[in-house]
Amino acid sequence: MDAKVEPQRQVMRLRGRSYVAFVFSPFMPIMNWLEEIDATLAQSPGFFAGRPIVLDLAAVELSSHGVAHLVSSLETRGIRVLGLEGIEPDGLDPKLPPVLSGGRGCVVEQVEPKKVEVQPPPPAPSLLLRSPVRSGQRIVYTEGDVTVLGSVGSGAEIVAGGSIHVYGTLRGRAMAGINGNSDARIYCQKIEAELLAIDGYYQTAEDIGETLRRQPAQAWLDGDVLRITPLN
Repeated sequence: MDAKVEPQRQVMRLRGRSYVAFVFSPFMPIMNWLEEIDATLAQSPGFFAGRPIVLDLAAVELSSHGVAHLVSSLETRGIRVLGLEGIEPDGLDPKLPPVLSGGRGCVVEQVEPKKVEVQPPPPAPSLLLRSPVRSGQRIVYTEGDVTVLGSVGSGAEIVAGGSIHVYGTLRGRAMAGINGNSDARIYCQKIEAELLAIDGYYQTAEDIGETLRRQPAQAWLDGDVLRITPLN
């Protein structure tokens, strides 16, 4: 009689994967902060839908019930929280999103310059899109600049670690300097954007002056203020 052969057990495979997540940092009073969220959603409905959101609670003191209520308030606005930061996990409702650690920001370390021969810096990585970015498309390139030879349609989105160059009409959303690059800029030949953002500072379509609309323009950071000026 043949011996029974046991099926080979499959080994579970675990893999790491990183994503670009938006970090929300509430402030007190929470109702005032939620009003700012509502104002943003009123100007760009569905902007945060389906996006990874991390809630940084370091600046507020909330009980477990208060955290649960805040997460629920965001969910009613179509914002789902992926994880929490800036809070101890002890005593939190296990049904809440997990407390995350190890998130990386961009830190520039200043060191004394060494007397070495100056070499020209290597060219920054960039992404060139020869075709228009159509409505509903989302282009994410965190390594450097994004250049679009055509236009960016309404409802489309460009996310770049560096600057964004659009050689046509920018009707969708453009977010530059996503990794903390405050020197990034946004250029376009005709501005009709729904939202512009650099290093987390943004302006929506309602903030763009009528004299700038349908004109060549650039966006840049002046401290913590996003400026939009004509492109000469």
